[in-house]
Amino acid sequence: MTPDTPSPLADTPTLRLWKKATALPFGSRLFTAVVSLKAPYFRTALPHVVEMRPGRCVVRGPLWWGNKNHIGTFHVIAACNLAEFAMGMVAEATVPTTHRWIPVGMQTAYPAKATGGLTVTAELAEIPDFSQITSGTDIPIPLTFVDAAGNEPITGTITIRVSPKK
Repeated sequence: MTPDTPSPLADTPTLRLWKKATALPFGSRLFTAVVSLKAPYFRTALPHVVEMRPGRCVVRGPLWWGNKNHIGTFHVIAACNLAEFAMGMVAEATVPTTHRWIPVGMQTAYPAKATGGLTVTAELAEIPDFSQITSGTDIPIPLTFVDAAGNEPITGTITIRVSPKK
Protein backbone atom coordinates (compact mmCIF):
# COMPACT_ATOMS: atom_id res chain seq x y z
CA MET A 1 0.00 0.00 0.00
CA THR A 2 1.46 3.39 -0.96
CA PRO A 3 1.03 6.52 1.21
CA ASP A 4 -1.43 7.88 -1.40
CA THR A 5 -3.67 4.82 -0.97
CA PRO A 6 -6.02 5.30 1.97
CA SER A 7 -5.65 2.55 4.55
CA PRO A 8 -8.86 1.15 5.98
CA LEU A 9 -7.05 1.08 9.33
CA ALA A 10 -5.85 4.69 9.17
CA ASP A 11 -8.77 6.30 10.99
CA THR A 12 -6.77 7.05 14.12
CA PRO A 13 -7.78 9.57 16.80
CA THR A 14 -4.81 11.78 15.89
CA LEU A 15 -5.72 11.76 12.21
CA ARG A 16 -9.36 12.58 13.05
CA LEU A 17 -8.16 15.49 15.23
CA TRP A 18 -5.96 16.73 12.35
CA LYS A 19 -8.90 16.65 9.94
CA LYS A 20 -11.18 18.48 12.39
CA ALA A 21 -8.58 21.09 13.30
CA THR A 22 -7.51 21.84 9.74
CA ALA A 23 -11.12 22.56 8.78
CA LEU A 24 -10.81 25.66 11.00
CA PRO A 25 -8.89 28.89 10.36
CA PHE A 26 -5.34 28.46 11.70
CA GLY A 27 -6.27 24.82 12.34
CA SER A 28 -2.84 23.39 11.61
CA ARG A 29 -1.35 25.74 14.22
CA LEU A 30 -4.07 24.76 16.70
CA PHE A 31 -3.38 21.07 16.05
CA THR A 32 0.36 21.58 16.54
CA ALA A 33 -0.28 23.44 19.82
CA VAL A 34 -2.45 20.59 21.12
CA VAL A 35 0.18 17.98 20.23
CA SER A 36 2.88 20.16 21.82
CA LEU A 37 0.90 20.21 25.06
CA LYS A 38 0.83 16.40 25.04
CA ALA A 39 4.57 16.21 24.23
CA PRO A 40 5.97 19.51 25.60
CA TYR A 41 9.65 18.84 24.89
CA PHE A 42 9.08 19.33 21.17
CA ARG A 43 7.90 22.91 21.71
CA THR A 44 11.54 24.02 21.94
CA ALA A 45 11.89 23.57 18.16
CA LEU A 46 8.65 25.55 17.50
CA PRO A 47 7.21 22.89 15.17
CA HIS A 48 4.32 23.53 12.80
CA VAL A 49 2.62 20.54 11.17
CA VAL A 50 1.69 21.63 7.65
CA GLU A 51 0.68 18.28 6.17
CA MET A 52 -0.35 14.97 7.68
CA ARG A 53 -1.87 11.82 6.26
CA PRO A 54 -1.19 8.10 6.64
CA GLY A 55 2.41 7.52 5.61
CA ARG A 56 3.45 11.19 5.43
CA CYS A 57 3.92 14.22 7.66
CA VAL A 58 5.58 17.57 6.93
CA VAL A 59 6.73 19.76 9.82
CA ARG A 60 8.36 23.20 9.63
CA GLY A 61 10.51 24.88 12.23
CA PRO A 62 11.87 28.43 12.13
CA LEU A 63 15.44 29.41 12.84
CA TRP A 64 15.29 31.32 16.13
CA TRP A 65 17.78 31.94 18.94
CA GLY A 66 16.49 28.91 20.90
CA ASN A 67 17.61 26.43 18.26
CA LYS A 68 20.72 28.13 16.88
CA ASN A 69 24.14 26.65 17.46
CA HIS A 70 27.36 28.55 18.20
CA ILE A 71 27.84 29.48 14.52
CA GLY A 72 24.29 30.79 14.10
CA THR A 73 22.84 27.93 12.06
CA PHE A 74 20.07 25.45 12.91
CA HIS A 75 21.38 23.16 15.66
CA VAL A 76 21.29 19.54 14.54
CA ILE A 77 19.68 18.31 17.75
CA ALA A 78 16.87 20.86 17.30
CA ALA A 79 16.54 19.47 13.76
CA CYS A 80 16.33 15.98 15.25
CA ASN A 81 13.52 17.21 17.52
CA LEU A 82 11.59 18.36 14.44
CA ALA A 83 12.30 15.01 12.80
CA GLU A 84 11.05 13.04 15.79
CA PHE A 85 7.93 15.21 15.88
CA ALA A 86 7.28 14.48 12.18
CA MET A 87 7.96 10.77 12.67
CA GLY A 88 5.58 10.66 15.63
CA MET A 89 2.81 12.25 13.62
CA VAL A 90 3.37 9.76 10.77
CA ALA A 91 3.15 6.91 13.27
CA GLU A 92 0.05 8.39 14.91
CA ALA A 93 -1.65 8.86 11.52
CA THR A 94 -0.63 5.46 10.15
CA VAL A 95 -0.41 2.82 12.89
CA PRO A 96 -3.92 1.55 13.65
CA THR A 97 -5.30 1.57 17.18
CA THR A 98 -4.90 -2.22 17.27
CA HIS A 99 -1.13 -1.70 17.44
CA ARG A 100 1.37 0.42 19.35
CA TRP A 101 4.66 1.98 18.31
CA ILE A 102 7.81 3.28 19.93
CA PRO A 103 10.97 4.79 18.42
CA VAL A 104 13.97 2.47 18.80
CA GLY A 105 16.66 4.29 16.86
CA MET A 106 17.67 7.34 14.89
CA GLN A 107 20.42 7.66 12.31
CA THR A 108 21.42 11.08 11.06
CA ALA A 109 24.24 12.64 9.09
CA TYR A 110 25.03 16.33 8.78
CA PRO A 111 26.66 16.89 5.37
CA ALA A 112 26.06 20.67 5.35
CA LYS A 113 25.06 23.65 7.50
CA ALA A 114 21.35 24.47 7.61
CA THR A 115 20.57 28.04 6.67
CA GLY A 116 17.31 29.51 7.86
CA GLY A 117 14.39 27.41 9.02
CA LEU A 118 13.90 23.72 8.27
CA THR A 119 11.15 21.64 6.74
CA VAL A 120 11.25 17.98 7.75
CA THR A 121 9.26 15.35 5.87
CA ALA A 122 8.77 11.89 7.35
CA GLU A 123 7.42 9.55 4.69
CA LEU A 124 6.96 5.83 4.31
CA ALA A 125 7.54 4.49 0.81
CA GLU A 126 4.89 1.88 1.54
CA ILE A 127 2.39 1.50 4.38
CA PRO A 128 2.76 -1.91 6.01
CA ASP A 129 -0.10 -4.39 6.25
CA PHE A 130 -0.56 -4.10 10.00
CA SER A 131 -2.77 -7.18 10.13
CA GLN A 132 0.40 -9.16 9.33
CA ILE A 133 2.34 -7.68 12.26
CA THR A 134 1.86 -10.17 15.09
CA SER A 135 5.02 -9.41 17.08
CA GLY A 136 7.52 -6.55 17.31
CA THR A 137 8.47 -5.37 13.82
CA ASP A 138 10.94 -2.59 13.10
CA ILE A 139 9.84 -0.06 10.50
CA PRO A 140 12.31 2.57 9.25
CA ILE A 141 10.84 5.99 8.51
CA PRO A 142 13.01 8.01 6.09
CA LEU A 143 13.39 11.72 6.78
CA THR A 144 14.05 14.58 4.38
CA PHE A 145 15.40 17.87 5.76
CA VAL A 146 15.24 20.97 3.53
CA ASP A 147 16.46 24.39 4.67
CA ALA A 148 15.29 27.84 3.63
CA ALA A 149 17.77 27.87 0.73
CA GLY A 150 16.40 24.59 -0.65
CA ASN A 151 19.43 22.55 0.44
CA GLU A 152 19.32 19.18 2.23
CA PRO A 153 21.73 19.79 5.12
CA ILE A 154 20.79 16.69 7.12
CA THR A 155 19.82 13.15 6.19
CA GLY A 156 18.21 10.64 8.50
CA THR A 157 15.95 7.76 9.38
CA ILE A 158 14.04 6.99 12.54
CA THR A 159 13.11 3.36 13.21
CA ILE A 160 9.98 2.53 15.14
CA ARG A 161 9.01 -0.84 16.58
CA VAL A 162 5.37 -1.71 15.97
CA SER A 163 3.59 -4.49 17.82
CA PRO A 164 0.00 -5.50 18.50
CA LYS A 165 -1.55 -4.02 21.63
CA LYS A 166 -1.94 -6.49 24.45
